[in-house]
Amino acid sequence: MASSSSLLSEDQLQCSICLDVFTDPVSTPCGHNFCRVCLKECWDSSSRCQCPICMERFHKRPHLRVNTFISGLAAQFKKSVQVKSSRAPEKRTSKRKRVICDCCSDKKLEALKSCLDCGVSYCETHLALHKTTPKLKKHKLMDPVENLEDYICQKHERPLELFCRDDQTSVCQFCTETDHKTHSTVPIEEESGEKKTQLVKTQREVQQKVQNRLKKIEKIKHSVELSRKSTEKEKADSVEVFRALLRCIERSQAELLEVMEEKQKAAERQAEEFIKELEQEITELKRRDIELEQLSHTEDHLHLLQVYPSLCSPPHTKNWAEARINTHLKVEPLRRALTRLQEELSKEMEKIPEIMAVTLDPDSAHPQLILSDDGKKVTCGDKQQNLPENPERFDYCFCVLGKEGFPSGRFYYEVQVRGKTDWTLGVTTESSNRKGNITARPKNGFWRLLLRNGTEYKAQDSPSVNLSLKKAPQKVGVFVDYEEGLVSFYDVKAKSHIYSFTGQSFTGKLYPYFSPYLNHGGANSAPLIITPVKRPK
Repeated sequence: MASSSSLLSEDQLQCSICLDVFTDPVSTPCGHNFCRVCLKECWDSSSRCQCPICMERFHKRPHLRVNTFISGLAAQFKKSVQVKSSRAPEKRTSKRKRVICDCCSDKKLEALKSCLDCGVSYCETHLALHKTTPKLKKHKLMDPVENLEDYICQKHERPLELFCRDDQTSVCQFCTETDHKTHSTVPIEEESGEKKTQLVKTQREVQQKVQNRLKKIEKIKHSVELSRKSTEKEKADSVEVFRALLRCIERSQAELLEVMEEKQKAAERQAEEFIKELEQEITELKRRDIELEQLSHTEDHLHLLQVYPSLCSPPHTKNWAEARINTHLKVEPLRRALTRLQEELSKEMEKIPEIMAVTLDPDSAHPQLILSDDGKKVTCGDKQQNLPENPERFDYCFCVLGKEGFPSGRFYYEVQVRGKTDWTLGVTTESSNRKGNITARPKNGFWRLLLRNGTEYKAQDSPSVNLSLKKAPQKVGVFVDYEEGLVSFYDVKAKSHIYSFTGQSFTGKLYPYFSPYLNHGGANSAPLIITPVKRPK
């Protein structure tokens, strides 16, 4: 039977307020579920007691109790994700855990063998009868194990000596005469031997992938070095070209150098990301290699068969055959343009990303958000304002958009997030949903980066990606290349890349997206501030 975690996705166990997996889920009278803390804060910050999803009003605040069924599913889901994504593989050694004899009454001695027929572990003294009594000599003995019941058929209480290839499960002799009568069964030792052969093949594939990725890292490093040398040469050549031009051309020279530096930085950031991904894959492949090596030598046949399905193939890895570092700098057309007309130079310089003078759109702001007069700051108030209802306004999520929308090209803006424990930034499409609960994913027209609880960073990709940042960003830069389908986030002060949505397909205008989130009793009262972008002089 499939576990609940394999049948349920994160979205199905997600609180529509905090957009995370439920914690202490409670149910409203109308049947919707939320985290207890999220719903309490939502009601405490509003003059109305109503369901955040269907807006049904309650004359008296309902007494909320934790939904134990959903709570159990959420806990199981979290545990499953944690086991799959973050747990290091356990190292198995030849040294077994100490198993105590089940027959010793006074001083408990260590068991020497476990009997599958008796279902008991024996020390050397109590094992004597199995060596001398003819009937007991026929019992199946094995090295002592704690979980002896796992080696015995729970239905017939007989040793699991056979393996059913039709159902891929271990069975006893009686099972072959009932439920598995017409199935293909073989001794577990035989099946274990075949699985070991497959494990050796899989291990070779894993080792080969490790070597391929090590070679790819060297190629990437070499590519970055060539790019650096090329960049230095291009910079020197460009300086020589610009020295003969007027002051306005000198200003264009500085801007060109800035673009070239950004291209080089982008190439290095891309290389760092590739190397990081490759090293992560190498680590995972090495872990699998160790597991396969250890498992290929185990004599615990049943254990091998039980874990084989999860280890029979190499872990999922990315195809790196086409991965390349984008190092090409298109400055030659600009040189030719400079030899002809200054106007041609201006056309080329228009390719530099536009620095957006972003202001907030009050017509889109949730009624509980407070905007500054200049449209550069946004905070979350304690209660909703009486504002006119319109199609552009968010009525459930605490969000606001920028006034300006961009249907093409490249643009960039920066937002100060200093002092906040929770925030969300990104872009969204003109046609994206702004009413009720929103599933903020790229397929629905949202590209968002968020912070929760002061330390939990997440990119809401498909699926969501948990991020580990060395330092908390004080100011976040957002860059969009419409034609390339790229949305990137940067730590402005650290000059480091945080996350990129790549390979996207945009339609219609894109608008900057902001959410200061709830105040949390003043702990998150600092505003989001749109700041001027400073270009190097």
